[in-house]
Amino acid sequence: MDYKPSASRYDNMKYNRCGKSGVLLPVLSLGLWHNFGGVDSFKNGKNIIRYAFDKGITHFDLANNYGPPPGSAEENFGKILKKDFPGHFRDELIISSKAGYRMWAGPYGEWGSRKYLLSSLDQSLKRMKLKYVDIFYSHRPDPDTPLEETMMALDHAVRSGRALYAGISNYRRDEAKRAIEILKSLGTPCLIHQPKYSMFVRWVEEEGLLEVLEENGVGCIPFSPLAQGLLTDKYLHGIPKDSRAAKPHGFLQEREVSGEKIAIVKKLNEIAKHRNQSLSQMALAWLLKDKRITTVLIGVSSVKQLENNLACLINPDFTEDELATIERVLRGG
Repeated sequence: MDYKPSASRYDNMKYNRCGKSGVLLPVLSLGLWHNFGGVDSFKNGKNIIRYAFDKGITHFDLANNYGPPPGSAEENFGKILKKDFPGHFRDELIISSKAGYRMWAGPYGEWGSRKYLLSSLDQSLKRMKLKYVDIFYSHRPDPDTPLEETMMALDHAVRSGRALYAGISNYRRDEAKRAIEILKSLGTPCLIHQPKYSMFVRWVEEEGLLEVLEENGVGCIPFSPLAQGLLTDKYLHGIPKDSRAAKPHGFLQEREVSGEKIAIVKKLNEIAKHRNQSLSQMALAWLLKDKRITTVLIGVSSVKQLENNLACLINPDFTEDELATIERVLRGG
């Protein structure tokens, strides 16, 4: 083991209680969706994970199909865990995985059946060489499988010891409410919900999802808080050739980087400058201002990018005028 975690790793990180559970999560969590797969630099991914832990990030979020290729992010993370986090260090980590999107061929390789979810969890544990994950999510609701079956699979995952807690992701308000009620009736409360949420994607507010989570004591961990890079300085002067928007099959399409959207980004960037922050730091702080948000899930491609995101904790508060100005800009005013 050539890595020795920093002795001061918990000194500056803030931890929030996840809903009404006993779990505390760092206000920033690290997602391994991009940049940790088989096509990426293993050394770079290892350095990011080490730096994150040294700065107090204890929560690492994965899914069965993260890569590419699918499964490779979990394999790489498992290698890093074995070498850098042996023994008691595992007890200092919150590791999550998910199943719901397509992972293997045939009728049992995606969605929300008991067959798929539990088979996928077993595969994830094998790839990461773990006895259990801390959180296991239903990654998306299945329109053709009874919600009871999906939630019973999560309940079984917890009762069998393969997961400590159950979570849901990408569930809209009414679906989330039903899922939470079912899990509660089974005796395995829903710990956390992972929705897509940012300054540009605000359905969690508009539909009342945050109220449902608060009423039921469920935590919230937004993903894609920087809108796939739109809420950074990356697109202020056009679309870089190496950016996600420049890739034909990426999650951020070129049409989404419209002139109107960039005009808004530029105004937000000016507000951030007045706050002595980068735009990404302000966008993260804007989410964390809501006490119903437990932690924000960030994805980074370098230690430098992670360092920049962590600096959002330096100035987390907003004045009423700042919030009003941001709101006007987001609404095109």
